[in-house]
Amino acid sequence: MRLAMLRIENLTMKFGGVVACSRFNAEVKKGQIVGLIGPNGAGKTTVFNVVTGVYRPSEGQIFFEPREGERHQLVGLSPDRIAKLGVCRTFQNIRLFGQLSVLDNVFIGNHLRLKSNVFSTVFRLPHYTTEEKEIYEKSMYLLEKIGLQDMKDEKAYSLPYGMQRRLEMARALATDPQLLLLDEPAAGMNPQETQELIQFIQEIKDEFNLTIFLIEHHMEVIMEISERIYVLDHGVLIAEGSPSEVQRNEKVIEAYLGVG
Repeated sequence: MRLAMLRIENLTMKFGGVVACSRFNAEVKKGQIVGLIGPNGAGKTTVFNVVTGVYRPSEGQIFFEPREGERHQLVGLSPDRIAKLGVCRTFQNIRLFGQLSVLDNVFIGNHLRLKSNVFSTVFRLPHYTTEEKEIYEKSMYLLEKIGLQDMKDEKAYSLPYGMQRRLEMARALATDPQLLLLDEPAAGMNPQETQELIQFIQEIKDEFNLTIFLIEHHMEVIMEISERIYVLDHGVLIAEGSPSEVQRNEKVIEAYLGVG
């Protein structure tokens, strides 16, 4: 029986009189790739925003258990504290530092784990220079894994769209996550880029021993890589199960595919 790394219990998020998510329950087990789908405005990104501390839920609990016997209540924690625990995300709209180099974008992700204090950094004491060297080597390793090591000095904005997506994931990987939340990673990609992304997600999951929770509108992505899928419609969970079970669910066909 695999450990439930993320457990969401009765999550409700209200914005004034609007209920974006109502009593949502889900769990993501260690080593899984779990999908979250639904029509536009279904509440998917709201779930991610609550899990990562951007919003505090109106009701509900969220537990993160990276290892057996270690359990954290995420509700009430700041986004940086949640990231330090091992929960990191990417965004639907790419949020790279476009004017910085490819390498610098990955460097920034590493700073979450810096041990050196400001004094050591300013005066470049031996501890900091050693740590800086380690960060450089780690960043170059990540760039090599995504095929961007030869473009390390290029500005991030100059990369093709699919490579910008990969760079954003590399920056997230630099934080040493255990749970990676991907918000529509295939958005804006052509069919070839989408297939490459599917392979890339599977590769980084195995390489970095990740658990992945993703939102995606591309059904071929969700159906090919997810072990389990949750389906939201107007903030309410209408279905859950394996890809084949979800594909056959009449409520999903009606709400998500617009047939009924």
